[in-house]
Amino acid sequence: MPTFEDVESAADVLAGHALRTPVRSSPAIDAALAARVFFKCENLQRGGAFKFRGAFNTLARLPTSQLQRGVAAFSSGNHAQAVALAAKLLGTTATIVMPHDAPAIKVRLTASHGARIVHYDRYREDRVAITRELAERDGLAIVPPFDHEDVIAGQGTSALEFFDEVGGLDALFMPLGGGGLLAGSLLVAEKLHPGCRVYGVEPLAGNDGQQSLRQGRRVRIDTPQTIADGAQTQQLGELSFPVIQRAVTDILTVTDDQLRDATAALGTLLDCPVEPTGCLGYAGALTMRDALRGLRVGVIVSGGNADTIAP
Repeated sequence: MPTFEDVESAADVLAGHALRTPVRSSPAIDAALAARVFFKCENLQRGGAFKFRGAFNTLARLPTSQLQRGVAAFSSGNHAQAVALAAKLLGTTATIVMPHDAPAIKVRLTASHGARIVHYDRYREDRVAITRELAERDGLAIVPPFDHEDVIAGQGTSALEFFDEVGGLDALFMPLGGGGLLAGSLLVAEKLHPGCRVYGVEPLAGNDGQQSLRQGRRVRIDTPQTIADGAQTQQLGELSFPVIQRAVTDILTVTDDQLRDATAALGTLLDCPVEPTGCLGYAGALTMRDALRGLRVGVIVSGGNADTIAP
């Protein structure tokens, strides 16, 4: 199981490679929530999302012999781009299994880093099985999007930086897909600020995490149809779920309409590119505005790669 010490180790590996992303705020948002709200802008990370942290931390720990053979990953876009970029930086090759309906900008940016892209139908085909077959055939190391101790540790470095910059928070919100970012952030919050209430936010159509938390077991669902393409996961990871189950305050859901409104507002108010999945945390915070009055609130904006954004 990943630990806080793993997050600290990941921070050392990422030093000089991942960006220390900025923390921004908006007087208009503070006024609307009657709270002090801080946004950790992982949408301004290399590759346009927090995913670079986990991908680079994982690839950097592979033996040289494996880097010579290459790596493989499956992703709707941000993890794909992160693995492709990390592979290029570390001098290896990446094969990425992506859904045929992935946002065009994410496909384009992944290919720009030299990755080989294999398309599949997310509603009919099994991306894990496809990736395993490719990996076995070509001797590739699979870099999962969330269910890996080095990936989780790498994602946790975002929260580590966040707390280091703003200090204690009363509440922290972030998107939830497979649980890598949430689990990594919980490891940090548990250790440094145990009084901080931490929330994962999912699209209502893909609330497998919320169901899992309520039922005390990992619930698997059909691939959800939602504008939050980065949260179209079917089940929380085996490694991320125990951490989430132990430490999360709650898992919230928002509708696509709520997410559209949050996305439209946030990019303008923060003056930076955002994507729907990246705005799940903010949309979740808006649903709790009455409970947040007078508090210090953190939101991780996880990504900014959307088709409406120029590459």
